[in-house]
Amino acid sequence: MVKRSCPSCGPEPGGEEKKGRGNPISVQLFPPELVEHIISFLPVRDVVALGQTCHYFREVCDTEGVWRRICRRLSPRLREQGSGVRPWKRAAILNYTKGLYFQAFGGRRRCLSKSVAPLLAHGYRRFLPTKDHVFILDYVGTLFFFKNALVSSTLGQIQWKRACRYVVLCRGAKDFASDPRCDTVYRKYLYVLATREQLGVAGATGSRACDCVEVYLQSSGQRVFKMTFHHSMSFKQIVLVGQETQRALLLLTEEGKIYSLVVNETQLDQPRSYTVQLALRKVSHCLPHLRVACMASNQSSTVYITDQGGVYFEVHTPGVYRDLFGTLQAFDPLDQQMPLALSLPAKGNNRYGQLGTGDKMDRGEPTQVHYLQRPIALWCGLNHSLVLSQGLDFSKELLGCGCGAGGRLPGWPKGSASFVKLHVKVPLCACSLCSTRECLYMLSSHDIEHHPAYRDLPASRVVGNPEPSPGAGAPQDPGGTAQACEEYLSQIHSCPTLQDRMEKMKEIVGWMPLMAAQKDFFWEALDMLQTAAGGVGEGPPTPDS
Repeated sequence: MVKRSCPSCGPEPGGEEKKGRGNPISVQLFPPELVEHIISFLPVRDVVALGQTCHYFREVCDTEGVWRRICRRLSPRLREQGSGVRPWKRAAILNYTKGLYFQAFGGRRRCLSKSVAPLLAHGYRRFLPTKDHVFILDYVGTLFFFKNALVSSTLGQIQWKRACRYVVLCRGAKDFASDPRCDTVYRKYLYVLATREQLGVAGATGSRACDCVEVYLQSSGQRVFKMTFHHSMSFKQIVLVGQETQRALLLLTEEGKIYSLVVNETQLDQPRSYTVQLALRKVSHCLPHLRVACMASNQSSTVYITDQGGVYFEVHTPGVYRDLFGTLQAFDPLDQQMPLALSLPAKGNNRYGQLGTGDKMDRGEPTQVHYLQRPIALWCGLNHSLVLSQGLDFSKELLGCGCGAGGRLPGWPKGSASFVKLHVKVPLCACSLCSTRECLYMLSSHDIEHHPAYRDLPASRVVGNPEPSPGAGAPQDPGGTAQACEEYLSQIHSCPTLQDRMEKMKEIVGWMPLMAAQKDFFWEALDMLQTAAGGVGEGPPTPDS
């Protein structure tokens, strides 16, 4: 009989009184290789829990030998462990936590479902829903094509199922993009930035790695176009901008320079050769000292973020220019590539409350959104916004604001001008999200070497918490809590009926900095009170109420 006996833990209580069971043997007497081999058969969750019991098991459960065996059990086809300080532990956790979850907005079943998980995938890094399917890129550059299909259910019925089958679209992928508009109906083609081995020139031996852009039909996964660049050009990101007939591909190099080329999407499926010209974008030509770190785009504009935190815009239409800068005085329709330094936007549209500020007033300057606990990922639609946040107890929850039509804010069909908790069960390791017209997607993957981008504001910069002057005593109202509560009561008092007051109270619970369990308690309690009231409304409040 073997029992764990750790010097720091001491002997087992009452062990001397037990007879006939033999003396306990310390697990430390076993060879470390044997202990690691035994532990490697445990589920990942149990390995983590065992490592929290004592110092000895913490060291054993954290060795690369244990995680190497776990990784090979989870992904037997994985040939390399990847990179990093702890490559085997990182690879094992990436593959243990990977998953694509989705929840349809329509139909009778509105529950969270999980897609098929390919054994070949080494974690999930990025995903993109298109018109009919979903594409996922893993950490070793393999791009997977997740297909929606008609399948037979357990009851023998034929039903439409999302992301139920998969194939490998290509390998060696660095990045991919499609039509930048929010509506997936426009995403007909998938542009993949990849690295391919090219044969050397005549008289040379061996091959060279060259970057290329391959274009695939999203409906079938068929490759319809390919362009290869010189081996001296190395890119890391691709985005699209413009109309289908003048689709501009923007490519970001490893050195922070932007290059572009133009293709006509309407002619890509025709069997013919094309000649395209790769040119340095004006932002890199006019401002050669800038090093662009990343870029994003929509159909009519592009934003560049430098490694120093600067923001530059390209604006291609007068409407977008007016929204950003409040005037058309300097807009030149003949020079749409001119980089524009963005200090402060002139207008933030808040017609549906999609800014989460608690009202529907447009904003002309950056406004802090309160009561969001450690946001992990953001997603902005045309008239609603979603935030994936993490509580103090490391639980995840999905918050939303803006228009709730079409089920896009589950549990809040009327929408909300402030961020409220949506009725969605969030996976523990969810890291990114995306919403389409029909479905909500969440990607699950945990990288132990990834550090969250969120940082708390210094106390002196938090609104309502001014920096104390020297010699001043303790603040009477830290963070402006009392003032906020008075404002909440005023908002509840202004509601004309009991049901309206209940709804407003639910919104206020979502604003308050409470733990996830506390918010759930208040929301459930308010639902019970609302149900017990039976929908009976009150009249306008009297002056004495």
